[in-house]
Amino acid sequence: MHQVKTLLFDLDGTLLPMDNDHFTRGYFKRLVPRMAHLLPPETFLSQLLKSTDMMVRNNDPELTNEQVFKNDFLPAVNGREEDFWPSIEAFYAGEFGELIELSQPTSLAREICEAALHKGYQLVLATNPLFPRAATEHRMRWAGVEHIPFAFVTTYENSHFCKPNPNYYQEMVQKLGVAPESCMMIGNDAFEDLIAGTLGMQTYLVTDCLKTGENDLPFTHKGTLADLLNFVRNELPHIES
Repeated sequence: MHQVKTLLFDLDGTLLPMDNDHFTRGYFKRLVPRMAHLLPPETFLSQLLKSTDMMVRNNDPELTNEQVFKNDFLPAVNGREEDFWPSIEAFYAGEFGELIELSQPTSLAREICEAALHKGYQLVLATNPLFPRAATEHRMRWAGVEHIPFAFVTTYENSHFCKPNPNYYQEMVQKLGVAPESCMMIGNDAFEDLIAGTLGMQTYLVTDCLKTGENDLPFTHKGTLADLLNFVRNELPHIES
């Protein structure tokens, strides 16, 4: 049996507690008006959702999620990247950072990561790569984990698949050069995060902001963030160097 040496952490709803639907509504409410000089709000939002869905459904390893989004979005609105992307990038670089009010950060996130690092584990921030790097960095700051030395952080620029596609996890272990069996995926979504278990990873279902549905999958461990901190400190073994 492989010893777990790499811990993969989901961000939204896990290290960064939030109601995902509430966050998404607030995020759209801020983003959509910023694009009104280019598209009617209802047109922009409709195509944003469609192109995001294209990213989620993509299975082409040759295209990053960013490329999939742009390849779908721009032709659909008869737009040019040079017209749309400066406004989109400015939003993510600036105003997106104010959306911390839509989340409930906890010091447990940093404590968990630091405890795992102290024991020698390699850490990965396995957040669903629907956002650009700038938006992910904001959310890492909100969670208090911006200085954690993650071996890899998934964003839409560097990823070719999204959750719940098992290839999202497969791509990650290939980039890291590790076996799935030596990894544990830690997240709050009983389908999107636990599907990592189908590759042979152990899983830990975090229940503070639990997302469940009709496609729920089995887990190896389960508990709150406080339970997870105790698990890392007292149950996970030190990694021999």
